[in-house]
Amino acid sequence: MCLAIPGKIIEISTQLDDLYRTAKVSFGGIRKEINLCMVPEAQVGDYVLVHVGVAISKIDEEEAMKVFSYLKDMGEVEELEPRSD
Repeated sequence: MCLAIPGKIIEISTQLDDLYRTAKVSFGGIRKEINLCMVPEAQVGDYVLVHVGVAISKIDEEEAMKVFSYLKDMGEVEELEPRSD
């Protein structure tokens, strides 16, 4: 099953081409860098659904919080946690 995780854009890297535009996104406090090629209209503060490192759509904050809460309850967000290997 494929899963998209909601996250909030906290910083966008300025690029000359939208294809290579990246952002730092917070997933409940865990930060990852993602690609914004599929949502060129995304801005800092927006919530996006992220699948395999690519934002695939924008969603509103209420929906993002619901989805993230469900994922936490199901134990599906552990893979985002930093490892102590």
